[in-house]
Amino acid sequence: METTTGRFRVAVREWAADGAEASAAAAVARELAAGTELRTAVLVEGVSDHVALDALAARHGRSLDAEGIAVVPLGGATNIGRFVHLLGPQGLGVTLAGLCDAGEEGHFSRALEREGLGHDLARADMEPLGFYVCDADLEEELIRSLGAESVQRVVDAQGDLRAFRIFQKQPAQREREIERQLRRFMGTISGRKSQYARSLVDALDLAEVPRPLDRLLAHVSPPSSPSASPSASAS
Repeated sequence: METTTGRFRVAVREWAADGAEASAAAAVARELAAGTELRTAVLVEGVSDHVALDALAARHGRSLDAEGIAVVPLGGATNIGRFVHLLGPQGLGVTLAGLCDAGEEGHFSRALEREGLGHDLARADMEPLGFYVCDADLEEELIRSLGAESVQRVVDAQGDLRAFRIFQKQPAQREREIERQLRRFMGTISGRKSQYARSLVDALDLAEVPRPLDRLLAHVSPPSSPSASPSASAS
């Protein structure tokens, strides 16, 4: 059964794409935003970020869809301005949050500024708005939190260890640190980032969750949820 958040996610992405179905999608998005089931839209760069956030919520016994939290992959950070304009205070007025890579921080901060949500926003200024930045990206954060040995065990469990060993022997990879090799390996095949986003989150000690992911999940917690407090690692 399709959820309200699922319908909203599809409608918003079609609306933002501004194609032939944009008008119909906008009507659906407006209707859903006016209802009581949708609570927050979380804007993330890609599908792997969505997968990781859902996986972490599940580790805490939560379902973001059931809570009315629509995680919306942007299809790239440069699209953030369009989504914030459509959904933010000058658009549907939906409560927003988000996650981005360090290299895309400027796109996010400028989009928030254009919608009147602040001026000269630094990373520390974005966090109270619900927007968090990964160093350098979510894969790097997860690899660092787990450690290279644990990540290689995840790779082995996925049946990819032989492929990773072959990848390590490539001339461009031989001199790199293993953490960088692992991060690059996860981006070599379409869908692999999403596959590993879930597996790495599932392998995490919940006291060692990367700070941006941990804080974002805490930010969108229902007021009465015990997971509204970030883990010890976020202090």
